[in-house]
Amino acid sequence: MKIKDINIFDKIIEKDLESGFPKNKLLFRFPPEPNGYLHIGHAKSIYLNFKLAEKYKASVILRFDDTNPIEEEKKFIYYIKKDIFWLGFKWNKVTYASNYFYKLYDLAKVIIEKGKAYVDDQKQYKIQEQRKNPFEDGIESPYRNRSIKENIFLFKKMKNGYFDDGDCVLRAKIDMKSPNMNLRDPIMYRIIKKKLHYRTKNKWCIYPTYDWTHGQSDYIENISHSLCSFEFENHKQLYNWYIYNINKKNSLTPRQYEFSRLNLNYNVLSKRKLQILVKQNIVNGWDDPRMPTISGLRRRGYTPESIKYFIKKIGISKRYNHIDISILEFSIRKHLNKISSRVMVVINPLLIIIENYPTSKVEWLNAENNPEDIKKTYRKIPFSRFLYIESEDFLEKNKKNFLRLSLGKEVRLKNAYILKANNISRNIDGSIKSVYCTYDKNSLSKTGLSSKRKIKSTLHWVSKIHALKIKINIFDKIFIEKIPEKYKKFIDFLNHDSLKTKMAYAETSLRTATIKEKFQFQRIGYFCLDKKSNKKTIIFNKTVSLK
Repeated sequence: MKIKDINIFDKIIEKDLESGFPKNKLLFRFPPEPNGYLHIGHAKSIYLNFKLAEKYKASVILRFDDTNPIEEEKKFIYYIKKDIFWLGFKWNKVTYASNYFYKLYDLAKVIIEKGKAYVDDQKQYKIQEQRKNPFEDGIESPYRNRSIKENIFLFKKMKNGYFDDGDCVLRAKIDMKSPNMNLRDPIMYRIIKKKLHYRTKNKWCIYPTYDWTHGQSDYIENISHSLCSFEFENHKQLYNWYIYNINKKNSLTPRQYEFSRLNLNYNVLSKRKLQILVKQNIVNGWDDPRMPTISGLRRRGYTPESIKYFIKKIGISKRYNHIDISILEFSIRKHLNKISSRVMVVINPLLIIIENYPTSKVEWLNAENNPEDIKKTYRKIPFSRFLYIESEDFLEKNKKNFLRLSLGKEVRLKNAYILKANNISRNIDGSIKSVYCTYDKNSLSKTGLSSKRKIKSTLHWVSKIHALKIKINIFDKIFIEKIPEKYKKFIDFLNHDSLKTKMAYAETSLRTATIKEKFQFQRIGYFCLDKKSNKKTIIFNKTVSLK
């Protein structure tokens, strides 16, 4: 069944157009902060903005809201662009909030000149104390009623580097009794001299806060619809207050609209919290395949199609909910089933010796790459006297409902012959060393693609002498708690078994595997080649189980 885009913003935009808003004035933006990699939650915002632009033939600005030199780095710009492009979207223009620092400074002076902003000499902890809580009136700063002239003078001194970090801030003068904490004289500018900005270097020692920068950048760029997730809903009054106080007549006024934030079970979707995982070496970087970052999902084997299908499936709405990770896994499994080559890999090998098969003989048998592929392509796999099967696929004494190999019983080898187990040899400790079998040389047709006899059970296998030794990474949920974000000490709920590494034996075709290719290791799961793989150590990451 085809899934339709469930998009509440189609109706909003259609209504605006019907009310006379010029279609050629529609302009969207995606405004990430360059302080980390994008995660799956950002993919929802990317999808929404770019899809709306695509539908209405409008443009999208990729704007980096780079207002915090302490956390931001140039490398994050590169990876954010890479992730958006990988998802299949292309922006029309790249901008930076740091491009507007002079304009933002001048707009802040406009607010001061209206008597609606002031320089506060108090320390930030004191300001925070005075703001109180939503159920208790805040306390006004003793510097709140400074004259406009003094505030302009002090703000200029802040800009020129006269003060040190933490000496003072510029605050908007709104309402210290407002139940909306964002309106209790929010900070517009703070001093940061000890850290250079990755773009402007040491040109500035005062930096605008996100709330001041975000809306004013929308205003400067003539953004028509500012779409953001619901965590910014309480910031909307502040967004509108700032715009109202700087807006000139006949200029376009950006409008903020909210949609539900993507919350994914067993994950944290916050760059600040993900950064903790990276900095504490809990994961191996932002693109660790256990991370819910777009780069991490890509390295794990997820595809752009599966992520976009996932977002379409959950829909765009205003309803707050947590999405079960099984829906994301269903989305990738659905796509990988169509595009993955079926290959054979044995993780826990048990040696099979075919007694009636010549020692030096090797047959190259036909194996179908993917039954879902209408092109029906095949590859050649080697068959020899010595094979590996999974140790769990053999029982010395047959049990009821055990449909695999046991003494005196027959099974079919995938894409190959029917095999019968006759005897075993043991190691010194009594464990099974090898299984001696015979094969039915007439059980495979001349094409090698159909059977002359029907057998209930089919096992995957690899030829021992041709087997490629590989390393496989098997991932589990990174947290054991379903909603770790609801706990302040979310780090206490880490799954310490989220990564397991095993050695395995693969069919020789995987020797030429590339990172772009996707594979189904038959009866095991879906896998992809890891970027750290090389000729000496071939590494595959498990994307998802078969079901």
